[in-house]
Amino acid sequence: MLLLFCVLFLLPLATHAAWWSWKPLAADWRRADWSSASLLPAAATESEATIHVFAARVGRWRGVFAHHSWVVVKEAGAKAYTRFDVVGWGNPVRVNHREADGRWFGNAPELVAEVKGDAAAVLIPRIREAVKSYGYSEYGTYAAWPGPNSNSFVQHVLAEVPELGRALPPTAIGKDWRESGLYAGLTPSRTGIQASLYGLAGISLGWVEGIEINLLGLVAGLDLRQPALKLPGWGRVGI
Repeated sequence: MLLLFCVLFLLPLATHAAWWSWKPLAADWRRADWSSASLLPAAATESEATIHVFAARVGRWRGVFAHHSWVVVKEAGAKAYTRFDVVGWGNPVRVNHREADGRWFGNAPELVAEVKGDAAAVLIPRIREAVKSYGYSEYGTYAAWPGPNSNSFVQHVLAEVPELGRALPPTAIGKDWRESGLYAGLTPSRTGIQASLYGLAGISLGWVEGIEINLLGLVAGLDLRQPALKLPGWGRVGI
């Protein structure tokens, strides 16, 4: 068991920490690049409804093992995107806090999910309702670890709108957080089963989530739908 723990958790985390130490990182949030990563077209040129879920590495040493995620929607014909995410200062839930496809602490986001057209038009009202129903939107309810945090928020949206059919990166620490303590039931996507203890330890088996073993927020496992490894620090490694 100790050898398995070292191979699945400590070794990937240590190697990613060594790689991350060579990256040029902003010293603080004031000097970080928060500009658009140019992943989205100008909203005025995109006539159809769209939904995007993004995730980007967090700042400084925390980027070794964690992503920050957020949700972006645009109704058909709208002239601007609407971005929803949770932050760790002030009132947690923010609307258009940054550029829709903006870098996070200088780190370019990756696309987690994308839905366009009529399918997006149907789901956007439900996403807006999910944002309103998030239970930790008051000042002081944010906790970077184990949650609720930005990834707990986006996981809530994905659970309320399972038709999005995507899972957050394994490095989205806080996605498995549960205030109720011991949980046993369906995965957020409704395509498998999950058991969790406050999001600090657990296992998920699902078509969308794949196989995930969670220990103290770190996740190791396999992506079954698009074959890949899930490794602490590195995240999803594969196709």
